[in-house]
Amino acid sequence: MESLQRVAFGRPVVVWALPYPPLMEQSSHVDVLIIGAGISGIGAACRLQQDLPQKSYAILEARDASGGTWDLFRYPGVRSDSDLHTLGYRFRPWIGENAIVDGPEVLDYIRETAAEYGVDRKIHYGWRVAAASWSSDEGLWSVEATASGGEAITITCGWLFCASGYFRYDRGYQPRFEGQERFAGPIIHPQDWPQGLDYAGKRIVVIGSGATAVTIVPAMAAQAAHVTMLQRSPSYVISVPRKDSVANLLNRLLPADRASAVTRRKNIWRQRFVFNLAQSRPQLVKRFLRWSVSQQLPDDFEVDRHFAPDYGPWDQRLCAVPNGDLFKSISRGDCSVVTDQIASFSEDGIELVSGERLEADIIVTATGLELLAFGGVELTVDGAPVELPEALVYKGAMLSGVPNFAFAIGNYNVSLTLKVGLVIDYVCRLLSYIDRCGFDKCTAVNPDPSQQTRPMLDFGAGYVNRSLHLFPRQGSNEHWEMSQDLARDERELACELTAGGALQFERAANRSAAKAA
Repeated sequence: MESLQRVAFGRPVVVWALPYPPLMEQSSHVDVLIIGAGISGIGAACRLQQDLPQKSYAILEARDASGGTWDLFRYPGVRSDSDLHTLGYRFRPWIGENAIVDGPEVLDYIRETAAEYGVDRKIHYGWRVAAASWSSDEGLWSVEATASGGEAITITCGWLFCASGYFRYDRGYQPRFEGQERFAGPIIHPQDWPQGLDYAGKRIVVIGSGATAVTIVPAMAAQAAHVTMLQRSPSYVISVPRKDSVANLLNRLLPADRASAVTRRKNIWRQRFVFNLAQSRPQLVKRFLRWSVSQQLPDDFEVDRHFAPDYGPWDQRLCAVPNGDLFKSISRGDCSVVTDQIASFSEDGIELVSGERLEADIIVTATGLELLAFGGVELTVDGAPVELPEALVYKGAMLSGVPNFAFAIGNYNVSLTLKVGLVIDYVCRLLSYIDRCGFDKCTAVNPDPSQQTRPMLDFGAGYVNRSLHLFPRQGSNEHWEMSQDLARDERELACELTAGGALQFERAANRSAAKAA
């Protein structure tokens, strides 16, 4: 395999070049199979390699490149709205000058981490996991994966770790608009951004008000004749500094690991403080957000119409704009905001319910994403299909009744990798415990079938609400809630593995005798 050496963040790393690792044999076995080579999957592989070097593992990635959403999304201005000091890996501190970084920088960071730890040599591209069947007799998962050319392989593994997130990668949410076939120009969803699109001097309408829309609008406004953000209802938008001055000072004064630890803890505290304040004093936070926006826009701008939602702050995720770039574009007149509903598309624009007409050469439908539970993998346990809506999540890491299976989904109110990192550490401890005790099967069992349940993803974004019926649920008892409190997650996932008695273990020498811990 050819390799290139480069310097990343002051450290030499090896970046593995094509050809990628060879495809797996028709039948292979690993101790742990990881689904997905995004930020979570690569993080899981790195930690597994550090904590349990004796374990064999492989990563199956459906696409032809690593990075997950950071490789998929290529629309103008794509960036992280979480600081990379907390979005990045704890074991590989981010020491770049900017805290809020563009998508390509995040992608480079992920891939350079994979190369530095040798994880990239364990990734097998172009294999989509279609189904996974657990056999208690064999104590193994049999995983079926298919390639785009129709080839199929079966891999067995002791543990299955799903790091595919919950977004659907092959398409975004694309609602049907009246008369859209009449529009003469391109209609583009950000998830399917065409390479080399020339929009210089063009009139652009971006439909949407979420994180993708507030990113695309100022980015395209730099070259377009004018960009209009058309929203049915507003979202909360807050300006955040691109650089973290405290972090940069600490990086100059302290060793990288100590500076990173302090910065991560500071930023975690800030994220939690803002969220908790929004939950306890929503009107106070709402007034602050309105005031903050009004300070960055012209006096005659209708802040209450365009940036004051009727829901509470953090009932949905806040949209962050680095250094107020959206507000600066609005103030310069490069872009505008219209809050209205679409009546129909026309040949050269959009007709609104109010009677207003928006002229457009290009329409961007930043209308959200579609969700897909566990990458669409069909799970079967001892011949019985797993009905996901009937399963409960245990500690936000496992599913009731599904042995030797774990997954990684982050919290929506902090950087997602903070929760994911806790889950990965928990799974590594669990695997170590199982090995020490001679078990080969671990299952989370709901001890109270009468406990109340609610959706697993319990926040009000439209793209979430459309798909909740396809996902597992969370309970109301201790260990069975999908907590959005990172401090609680830290306690839950760091406590004694057998606390609560929900995990049932089985020894390889006596599979018929289950031991409840």
